[in-house]
Amino acid sequence: MTSVTFYTEQGRITGFDARGHSGYAPAGEDLLCASVTAAVTLVEATVNDVLGLAAAVRLDEREALVSLRLPGGLAPTAESTCQSLLTGLMLYFTMLHDEYPENIEVLEAD
Repeated sequence: MTSVTFYTEQGRITGFDARGHSGYAPAGEDLLCASVTAAVTLVEATVNDVLGLAAAVRLDEREALVSLRLPGGLAPTAESTCQSLLTGLMLYFTMLHDEYPENIEVLEAD
């Protein structure tokens, strides 16, 4: 199962961890894992490469983990954009969970 945990602090999404393989299909054929990877990559590229922010990203293939943490002290426009991106990502993963409840879970943590 893929587990995605979104971290919040004072109502602000500060980042997420996506961990594990969905188990929906064999490795290399798993469209659910590919969907998760594509969505995470889009958000990371937008935050770091398009917006030019320094979000901390950790990739660990052995643990099947990708994590992203936003920096603090963002300008209001950057903060708003990042919150929209992360809220959209959470919504997307929740929709995937609704369709594949045995393969992906979405959690929130303070």
